Amino acid sequence: MRHCSVQVRGLLTRDELDRYNALMQVGGYLEEQNQYDLAYIVQKEVDILILPAIERLKEKGRDRDRATAEFLESLKAMEEEEDRD
Repeated sequence: MRHCSVQVRGLLTRDELDRYNALMQVGGYLEEQNQYDLAYIVQKEVDILILPAIERLKEKGRDRDRATAEFLESLKAMEEEEDRD
């Protein structure tokens, strides 16, 4: 079973994290039993479960990019204001 990144896991809600952990446990057991066909199905469920957290992570990145752009614009405006003085 493939785990998701720590960043994504950190953005899972409590319910999502509980379900994620349970699915990973079931998938791990299935792999131990050489039931890879069933473990594949569980992995697909995990992949679907983490999609909202991935979107939240992307949104955090977009917010950070917007904040950086605003900061750079304010620096540029301050430099232009100093040049005029």
